[in-house]
Amino acid sequence: MKIEQLHQLFLECKSVSTDTRTIKKNIMFFALKGDNFNGNTFSTEALKKGAKYVIIDELEYNTSSQTILVENVLETLQQLATYHREYLNIPIIGLTGSNGKTTTKELINTVLSKKYNTTATKGNLNNHIGVPLTLLSMTKDTEIGIVEMGANHLKEIEFLSNIAKPDFGYITNFGKAHLEGFGSIQGVINGKSELYNYLITYKKHIFFNADDTIQNEKLSNYNLKSGFSNQTQNQLNINFLEANPFVTLKFQDQIITSQLIGKYNFTNISAAITIGSYFNVKFSDIKAAIENYAPTNNRSQIINKNSNKIILDAYNANPTSMKAALENFSNLNATYKIAFLGDMFELGDEAQAEHQNITDLITTLNINTVYLIGTNFNSTKTENKKIKQYKTFEALKKSFNTIDITNATLLIKGSRGMALERIVDLF
Repeated sequence: MKIEQLHQLFLECKSVSTDTRTIKKNIMFFALKGDNFNGNTFSTEALKKGAKYVIIDELEYNTSSQTILVENVLETLQQLATYHREYLNIPIIGLTGSNGKTTTKELINTVLSKKYNTTATKGNLNNHIGVPLTLLSMTKDTEIGIVEMGANHLKEIEFLSNIAKPDFGYITNFGKAHLEGFGSIQGVINGKSELYNYLITYKKHIFFNADDTIQNEKLSNYNLKSGFSNQTQNQLNINFLEANPFVTLKFQDQIITSQLIGKYNFTNISAAITIGSYFNVKFSDIKAAIENYAPTNNRSQIINKNSNKIILDAYNANPTSMKAALENFSNLNATYKIAFLGDMFELGDEAQAEHQNITDLITTLNINTVYLIGTNFNSTKTENKKIKQYKTFEALKKSFNTIDITNATLLIKGSRGMALERIVDLF
C-alpha cells in the first residue's frame, strides 16, 4: 500500500497507538517490535479492543480486512508521520540539546499557546518512535507544532530532522550528556549540531543563545536567525536578575518572576520569550505564561514537607546539569542545606572521572551535608567529612532514620535510573 493511501485511512482514525493497553475505538495500531516483544502477536487483541486498522509486517497475522501488511512497521510509522507533516504544512519548531529540552519545550508551548493552537511533544517522547507519534498527533486545527528531539549517538538528530522537517530550530546547549554514545564532548557538539546542519541546508530559521560561544561560532555566517542575550544589545535583550530560589528577569523594562529554580533555567525561559516574540505573542501574554508555568515530573519541583523545603530534580542528570544544579544550590540563601545525589548514567569510559569531578566540586561548595548514592559515586575518593557515600538506595534507606533532617533545604538529583524521588517518601 502506498503511503498516501495509508494516510487516507489514517485520516479516518481518531489517533494512532503502539500499545494495546492504551487502545481506544477507531485508532490505527502499529505493531512495533522490540527486543522482548513482537507487536504483530497483539494484532487480534488490538482489533478486539476497537482498533480500526492494524499495521503489521508478518504475513501470518494478515487475517482481516482491517490488517494492513507492510514491509516494516517502524519505517511505515516514520514515513506516515513525515507525509502527514507535509500534508498539514504548518510551522514546525524542532528542539534539541543536552540539558533542559523538555522544560524549554513546555515553556515554548505555554507561551505560543497564548495565541496559537499548538501541538507539542508529550513528556519526553523524543526518539525515533516518539517524534513520529508527535507529528501524527497534530490535526488540521494545529497552527504550530513543537517537536522535541533527543539523541544519544551521532546521526540520530539528522535522522529525526528528516522525519520532522522543522522550519525553525533551537538547541538548548551542548553538555556532557550521553558520552557513552557520542564518545566525547566534541561528539555531543557534532551530534546536536545536526539540527543546525538541517536548518542551514534548507535555509530555515534558527533561534539561538548569543551568549553561548559554541552557538555563536556555529552560526556566525548564517543570517536567518534570532538571538537573545543577557550581555549585548544587538540581540533581543533579556536580563537575568536573580535565582533565589526562583529565576527573575527583566524584559522590555518589566520584571518577570518565574516558578523555576536555578540560573540554568534563565536561558530556557529566554528561549521561550524569544520565540514568542518572533511569533508576535503579546508581551503581557508572554509574561503571564512564564509566571504561571510550574514544573512537574520531578523537574526542579519545590516540595514543602514537614519543616523542610525539597528541590526535587530527579528526572535526569549528567555532569553539566549536576554541576549547574549544585552551584545554584550552593548560592541559595538557606541556613541548613543537604544534597542527595545519585549516579549519572551513560558516561562510558568517562564515568569514574566525571563522578570524581563532582565529588571534588562538592568540597568547595556551601552545602552542609551531601549524600552520594550509587556504585560510581560510592567509589569516588574523598576525605571530606560532609560527604557520605552509599552504594545503593537501599543502603541509604536503612540508615535514613539516623539522619537529622529538620528545617533544611534539600536538593535531590540523579539520573532517571536511580529514581531518587523515592527519597521524598522516606520523610
